[in-house]
This record gives sequence, structure tokens and C-alpha cells, in this order.
Amino acid sequence: MGHSQLEKAQSRERILDAAATQVREGGFDSVSISELMRAAQLTHGAFYGHFPSRADLIAAALDRALELGEAEYHARPTQDGAGSVKAIVNPYLSPAHRDRTGGGCAIAALAADVARSDDPKVRALMSQRAEIAFKHMSDAFGGGLEAENAALAAWSTMVGALVLSRVFRGTAQSDAILKQARRSILSLERQVREGRNADG
Repeated sequence: MGHSQLEKAQSRERILDAAATQVREGGFDSVSISELMRAAQLTHGAFYGHFPSRADLIAAALDRALELGEAEYHARPTQDGAGSVKAIVNPYLSPAHRDRTGGGCAIAALAADVARSDDPKVRALMSQRAEIAFKHMSDAFGGGLEAENAALAAWSTMVGALVLSRVFRGTAQSDAILKQARRSILSLERQVREGRNADG
């Protein structure tokens, strides 16, 4: 890769990283090309050398945000046993994750934006990442149809709880929402495992 090509690739990476943070903090409508290019330390006119349109940028920013969220999940240390339900639930439903709106899970940050979007590419990007998350959780529950159903319930609870806890951020209710969601999912895990043991 030539020097100019390398610089262009590096510039694109800066734009995507800035856009991924911006969409997680404020949603798709918050993305201003001029502000984004300033954040990436580039001129406004340089934008179209990297993306044909704002819609293409939004899709790429969503993909980057989802990618970063998944990478953070795999990188974080845990004391709850790698791949366990607790290892997924405890850090996800934590005050630290709640308070980091520019980082963390892009599914929780952007699901409402994606649900309103008419862009099938955007919906497909999030659907694919969500299916991966469902599979990780299903494996943590022990696999099988009951575990798959429990994984859907757990993720629905987790995303909803994280969003609502951010609504109540700074109050005791916010912490209570996270705590009760954790309890609910860990209780569901016990039910799934007890049911499997009873069947076995």
C-alpha cells in the first residue's frame, strides 16, 4: 500500500471510530458530517473521498460500533467463569456499562434507531450481531431449544434494563433496575438447569 493509500485508510479509520462513538452517544440523527470530520481532524470536503453518502457512513459507523462492542465483550476479564451466564450478565448490567454511553453495547444504544430505519443493510447488520449474542448466551445456558428461548428472554431483559437504567441514571432506581434484571436472568438460568437435571 502506497503512502497516500495508507494515509487515506488511516483517515477512514479515524472517521469510523469517531462516528461509532457519536452514534452510540446520540443515535443516527446526531451525526453531523462537519462535526465528525472535525473530530477526525479532517476537512469537511474530504468526507466524500471516503463515503459516497451519509447513509453509507451511518451503516459503516453502526458496523464499527457493533464490532467494537463485541471486541470489548471478548476482551474483558471475568471472575465468573468465561462463557458463563454470570460472565455475560454481570458486566453488561453494571453501573460502569450504563454510564459509558459512547462505548459498550451498540445494540442497546442503537436498537431503536435501527428499528425505525428503512435501510435493510442497517437492519441486517444489527440482526446478524444480535444473533451472535443470542448464540453466546444460549451456549452459556447449556444449549438446546430451552436454552435458545432463555437466551432470547435474557437478552431482551438485558437490553431493556440497560436502556431504562440510563433513563434513571443518577438515581437509586437506576441501580435497582440493573440489580433486578441480573436476579431475573440468573433465576432463569437456575430454572433451565434444574429442568435439564430433572429431565436427565
